[in-house]
Amino acid sequence: MMKKVRGLGMGKTYPGKLFVVEGCDGSGKSTQIYLLKKWLESEGNIVFFTEWNSSELVKESTKKAKKKNLLTPTTFSLMHASDFADRYEKLILPHLRAGYIVLCDRYIYTAYARDMARGCDPDWVRNVYDFAVKPTAALYFQAPLDISVSRILAGRPELKYHEAGMDMGWSNDPVESFKIFQGIIKKNYDEMIDEEDFIVMDATTSIEEQQVRVREIIKEKLVEYKSPYRKM
Repeated sequence: MMKKVRGLGMGKTYPGKLFVVEGCDGSGKSTQIYLLKKWLESEGNIVFFTEWNSSELVKESTKKAKKKNLLTPTTFSLMHASDFADRYEKLILPHLRAGYIVLCDRYIYTAYARDMARGCDPDWVRNVYDFAVKPTAALYFQAPLDISVSRILAGRPELKYHEAGMDMGWSNDPVESFKIFQGIIKKNYDEMIDEEDFIVMDATTSIEEQQVRVREIIKEKLVEYKSPYRKM
């Protein structure tokens, strides 16, 4: 059983609200957070959105390292941690302090699930991210592996090397390697449900049904929230 490690970040609170979506590739989480953002804005809220691995400071270095296949599981983990830390300090934290509603398409739990799938020590990975604040709500979009994998394969002409987990040597077949990788990631997510207080979403239902449930959850979390930047 994984040892629960917590740093200073998880105990802090800010005027803003932080909502994150997590799930395997193909779970539909990105569609749901996009729809949530549009709805929150239509209700007059000021929303800040960010997504995984999108820091301009780190993105180019990560791309070059992947291209030259220079990343070990540990360096891969640290590159993504650097990306997250840059976005957290420059974007996520300032907006939370200012009272914004912050939406994250993937948060620290993505690192937990993926880095542990690549063999990184669970406690080490958690300690790397111990500065991060606990979300107001973390929605985990859970779908059977065959469904999420088939969604990705249907929309991808070719799987990228690291996306498929080819760097781990599980299989020479990109599709088979991807299935193995995603299976381990899903197992890690499932094991985090209780420990990380995930709100589990049934990702097999229709987009409309999921969005109704997402909005119900967010409404409950915003009952006492008053934005200093609310649009009229």
